[in-house]
Amino acid sequence: MDSDQTAPARAGSKSAVRRLRRVGHHGLRLFTIGVLLGITFFVIGFFRFTDTIAELKAPAERSEVEAIVVLTGGYQRIEQALALLESGIGQRLLISGVNPSTSSATIRRTTGTKSSTFDCCVDVGYEALDTIGNANETAAWIRQFGYRRILVVTNNYHMPRSLMELSQASPDVVFVGYPIAHSDLKTEAWLADPGALRTLFTEYTKYSLARLRNWSGAKAASGLRADAGEKQPHSATFN
Repeated sequence: MDSDQTAPARAGSKSAVRRLRRVGHHGLRLFTIGVLLGITFFVIGFFRFTDTIAELKAPAERSEVEAIVVLTGGYQRIEQALALLESGIGQRLLISGVNPSTSSATIRRTTGTKSSTFDCCVDVGYEALDTIGNANETAAWIRQFGYRRILVVTNNYHMPRSLMELSQASPDVVFVGYPIAHSDLKTEAWLADPGALRTLFTEYTKYSLARLRNWSGAKAASGLRADAGEKQPHSATFN
């Protein structure tokens, strides 16, 4: 009698195990498909991103901008922004995200800019730690002067995220991009350049995460130094 009773139980147990295995295999297949689709969409998005920044150009009409902001990351960006200011574009220039150990005098000497230009029209921001910080530091500077149309100077690969963060921090301001290009993305030569590929992939990942954060409504850190508060950028002065 005992063997007769345990046989159906064993059969039921084996059947349950088989069902669990089928469910497990099915779930694994769905997970694998999901991962492959995610990778595919990410790669497609990456090449769309590179196509977009390859088409970025300096605006033909710049006289309507009221001021310029340059996001640090290399002296080439700063030199270009200062050249624009000296050519009569904008009333003032904010250099955002400068390392506290770098003085205004050092920037002036390195870029070969006139002292008079710095004395009258250049502000140096030391509070931004990242792109979000650049946006918040710029927003405080904009509130100080009441600007409504700003020319943004940064690398072309950094421009989409920069404009997005700036617009988030100052939604009533028009930001016009002035991209600085280091690599020719209109040919496929950059695909053979590990440095360019790594830089572009990293920036696309950051841009994608920033878009996801904005879409979800998640609150980001200020990107400013801990003691920044509402401090304004420093006017450039020299000893």
